[in-house]
Amino acid sequence: MAQAKYRKIAQDLLEQIRSGAVRPGDQLPSELELGDKYSASRNTIRDAVKWLTLRGLVEAKPGQGTFAAQRVQPFVTTLSEGNGWLSEVSNRSGTAMVTVPQVGIRSAPRYIADRLHVPEGAQVITRRQERYIDRTPSSVQTTAYSMDLVRQGATRLLDAENITEGTVAYLGERLGLRQVGHRDRLLVRPPEEDEARFFRLPDDGRAPVVTVVRTGYRDHDDGPVPFRVTFTVFPAGRHQFVIDSGEVPKDPPGPAEG
Repeated sequence: MAQAKYRKIAQDLLEQIRSGAVRPGDQLPSELELGDKYSASRNTIRDAVKWLTLRGLVEAKPGQGTFAAQRVQPFVTTLSEGNGWLSEVSNRSGTAMVTVPQVGIRSAPRYIADRLHVPEGAQVITRRQERYIDRTPSSVQTTAYSMDLVRQGATRLLDAENITEGTVAYLGERLGLRQVGHRDRLLVRPPEEDEARFFRLPDDGRAPVVTVVRTGYRDHDDGPVPFRVTFTVFPAGRHQFVIDSGEVPKDPPGPAEG
């Protein structure tokens, strides 16, 4: 099956970007100039540029033109427990920064209530933090907990400060709670308006985000029951994810090309 003409044009421009013939920040020729060069219609050129834009290779600046984007090396995140993300950043000579938690009490919407096994509308605590790598927005993490944990004595969940030992360790020490497992679900979707603004993404939804939804389970006489659910949102183009199973080398390989 013959390759569409816009794809051939996009592929040629892609090779120019990868080879360094077109460097980050360089302006691409106008639609008219590209049309003359490739003997293509304006719509075909627009489709080629759109293909590159969706992959984060070029960016349009209103009133200025289209430019080769600054290439961002994807950060490889291992989906593990504990402070794995902080350790991964520091182990690769990066600087990690996490904001002070924004703590709130809200009525649980269905997507939280279902995961925490509480009635819809029940009070839950949320702790939201923004995370940066080398001052670049990396992810936004929000964790919801049942208010029952506070009633049982875990009052630090309400404090707008980091729990340095980790909330799982704190809940274990304070309440004797023992996490026995977690379940991850990955969602790919367009960013919300505030997410696009924070991650500096196009506001038309063409650059997706990945949400890792992690439900943590504690031990119970009736079997594992949920006690927390965490939503971590990543800009898709800046992250890749590793899930290890069995015996594997400690350090994951670098970003994959695909």
